[in-house]
Amino acid sequence: MRIIMLGAPGAGKGTQAKKIAAKYQIPHISTGDIFRANIKNGTELGKKAKTYMDQGLLVPDELTCDLVVDRIQQPDAANGYVLDGFPRTINQAEALQKGLEERGLKLDKVINIDVDKNILVKRLSGRRVCKNCGETYHIDNKPTLKDGVCDKCSGEVIQRADDNEKTVLDRIEVYEKQTFPLIDFYKNLGIVLTVDGTLSIEDVFSQIKESLSKNV
Repeated sequence: MRIIMLGAPGAGKGTQAKKIAAKYQIPHISTGDIFRANIKNGTELGKKAKTYMDQGLLVPDELTCDLVVDRIQQPDAANGYVLDGFPRTINQAEALQKGLEERGLKLDKVINIDVDKNILVKRLSGRRVCKNCGETYHIDNKPTLKDGVCDKCSGEVIQRADDNEKTVLDRIEVYEKQTFPLIDFYKNLGIVLTVDGTLSIEDVFSQIKESLSKNV
C-alpha cells in the first residue's frame, strides 16, 4: 500500500498517517525524518542535502526526490509506506512520479483530507503547547485545568508563534498556491480519495480504511 497524504496545515493528515501506518504495518515517512537520518548516517545524499541546509537554503526538488525514492526502497517499505509532507509542489510530484516509474513502482492512493479554511484557522490558532514538556492543548477541545499551566508538569503553556491567526492564514495560503494543485495532478492518475476532515478522527479513518480495502 503506497500512499501520499495531502491536506492543509491543521487538516489532521499527520494523525491519519500514523493510524494508517499502524493499521497496515507500513512506515510513516516524512521528509524531515529522511533528511535527519541521512545526515546522521553520513550518506552521500545526506552530505549533499547538508551542504544546502547549512547555508539556510532549501534542498533542491531533485535531491529531495532522490532521498525519498531511496527511503521508500528500504526493506521496511517493501509492503508500502505513507508519505507525509512530500510532495508539496507540482515540480516535486513530477520528479517523484518520474523516479517511481523509472524503478517500476507506482502509487496506490493519494488521500486528500478536506477541511474548510475557517475551521483550519480555529483549529490551529487555538493550539497551545507546554514550553517545558511539549504536551499539546487546545483552548476549545483540550483546555488546561488551570489557565496557562500544563496539567502534566506545571510548565508554562503558550501559543507558538506559527499558530497565531495571521501566520496560520499565511501557511494556508502557501498550501493553496503550492500544494492544492497536486490534487488535480493525482486526479488525472485516478488515485485520489478526498475525505471530509471535519468528521471525527475515527470517522475519517473509517472512510480511509473502506477505500484502501478496495486496493488490497
